[in-house]
Amino acid sequence: MGSNVITPDDVLETLMNDGTIDAIRLKIINQLKANEDLKSNTIKMVEQSKVLNTPGAEKQTKRELFDALRQELETPVLEKASRSVWDLILDQNGLGKEISDTVERVFCQLSGHEPPLFPTVISEVAQPEKGKDIITPSTSSKKRSFSHISKEEADAAAQDSAKGSDEAAAISPNSRK
Repeated sequence: MGSNVITPDDVLETLMNDGTIDAIRLKIINQLKANEDLKSNTIKMVEQSKVLNTPGAEKQTKRELFDALRQELETPVLEKASRSVWDLILDQNGLGKEISDTVERVFCQLSGHEPPLFPTVISEVAQPEKGKDIITPSTSSKKRSFSHISKEEADAAAQDSAKGSDEAAAISPNSRK
């Protein structure tokens, strides 16, 4: 009897079927609508557009102006909106945390595990300075820090390099003679 492996597709299907994806999408849209920086930046781009500031623009129809503005500004506006969406999704103090927690909760439901899957681990390396309290996050961190990952990769690369050097010396044409 094989074990039932829960795939990312299983989790995604559950989130789509129970309406969670639609709810998250609505939250993202509402937060984008409320983003005053994004609004003001878009307005500034329109006001400074070449299309509207070209002589004779006032003689064009609304449709012509709209099409020309869209051609000029669609990509930069969508790039800024995309960056804002990614900022929301990756924000571990807001929507990003909610998404991570929801995905973990659904995975646990499907797999029969108890959350949290990744409990908070206090680093043994970090020592508090005298007179300062240790501040531990109230939530579990599921990601390794970039410096931790980089150190692991560097260590692994160094080991592979050393092993490769040993193997290369053993296979070297000069060593066969």
